[in-house]
Amino acid sequence: MDAEFNWWLLIVGVVAGAALTWLVLADSARRDHELASDEVPAEAGWIANTLATQGRTVDREVVEQVLWAHRRYLGLPPPDVLVPVEELDPDAAGADAAQSSPTSTSSVPGPSDASGTSETPNLVPSSTADRPSTGPTQ
Repeated sequence: MDAEFNWWLLIVGVVAGAALTWLVLADSARRDHELASDEVPAEAGWIANTLATQGRTVDREVVEQVLWAHRRYLGLPPPDVLVPVEELDPDAAGADAAQSSPTSTSSVPGPSDASGTSETPNLVPSSTADRPSTGPTQ
């Protein structure tokens, strides 16, 4: 009977150890896809207030636009090549913005600009426009 008890203790110990290891190593941080669309303005306000306490004044609307742009960026496929910022041509970026369509094909919802145009170039390549949406579901 003592041998069966030892096996039972071994099994309970392994399960308890695995559970403790999972709790220690688990990452409970929230991800962008877990945030609801109505949380973005609140997050933008929090970021603007946090930066204001550090002496940096940033408009909440600007922060919100950056957050929406970040969500659109996360919806893109991974880049084939990363180009260092120093090598980017600012004139080429302006030409790309002029050639891009005024509507975005991003699957991430965002605030629409009243004029129907965007200050930033279309970040979604045309090759991804026919893929199914991978954005957040609500």
